Amino acid sequence: MNLINTFFNSEVFLQSLPQLLWGLVVTLEIGVTSIVCGLAGGLLLAVGRLYSPRFIERAIRFYINIFRSIPLLVLLIVVYYALPFVSIRLSPFLSAVTALSLVSAAYTAEIFRAGIEAIHRGQFEASAALGLSNKDTMIDVILPQAIRIVIPPLTNNCINVLKDTALASVVAMPDLLKQATQAQALAANPTPLIGAAIIYIALLWPMVEVVGHLEHRFSGGKR
Repeated sequence: MNLINTFFNSEVFLQSLPQLLWGLVVTLEIGVTSIVCGLAGGLLLAVGRLYSPRFIERAIRFYINIFRSIPLLVLLIVVYYALPFVSIRLSPFLSAVTALSLVSAAYTAEIFRAGIEAIHRGQFEASAALGLSNKDTMIDVILPQAIRIVIPPLTNNCINVLKDTALASVVAMPDLLKQATQAQALAANPTPLIGAAIIYIALLWPMVEVVGHLEHRFSGGKR
């Protein structure tokens, strides 16, 4: 047994490829759903933290600090294995999406908050002088500018969410890592795990390049 036959066995890889591709589909379903929920929740949390009464602002800040501190693996285990003890039973898919969305929303909220606070105060004053309501000011003036600022960190957060979907295997989701692990056990060969790593790289590398391009472009614009 040499290195190639052990870790890069083409026959084992081709046999496991359909299983890996199905796992990729599941990974994308979990990732995209969690990203969308995290973006929507993060935006609401950010606006609520900035413009809500003080007790709501404190509650949102507490939420953000908690879910940025708790390890995702621990949260997944709590959601899937502990909630049934209080009569809340979620499927593996919903458990994974719930945990990922809760954490993603906390990070996204801080990204949006930083973007909104980066807008010059004069923009708010000018909008008020034009007679725009707070809602119209936020939707038509502030958010379009803030989104331009936060696109690079939001894209980076999306990459992290897609990578974190690998933890969904602990709640029996047949994601890419789970399928690779099963294929590795059946073949008694680690090649499927290497194949899964290659698929992750092929999926995420372009996104990493996009983040670098956006950061360079927007920082160049500021200069």
